[in-house]
Amino acid sequence: MRIVRYFFVGGTAALVDFTIFSLLVKGLHQPWFEAALISFVFASTTNYLLATRFVFRSGARFNRRYHEFAAVLLVSLTGLGINQIVLWLVIEQFHLDPLIAKIIGTGVVFFWNYNVRKHFVFRMKS
Repeated sequence: MRIVRYFFVGGTAALVDFTIFSLLVKGLHQPWFEAALISFVFASTTNYLLATRFVFRSGARFNRRYHEFAAVLLVSLTGLGINQIVLWLVIEQFHLDPLIAKIIGTGVVFFWNYNVRKHFVFRMKS
């Protein structure tokens, strides 16, 4: 079942994201905004590599080399924007800990990524 495999792939990427974010924010005392950008890049790369290996068939809809990468990049950048908005809301407006904000943001972006990748990026050609 694809959603179950994506859950494990997304969980691995989320672990990468959360670990790097935590290290930067709590360990190295970096601002949450920059830490989220850096950790998201690593997590998105992990997600793409694992998802195209275990969940989606790479090249199913687009030329893998160019269009698929551009589509995944667009989805990831949108996910980054969603993540940053959630972090801003939870940290700056609700005054919660950045790690709690990161968990919430990661959950929201997980569903965004799965649905857009399933229905747009890796949808089989008709």
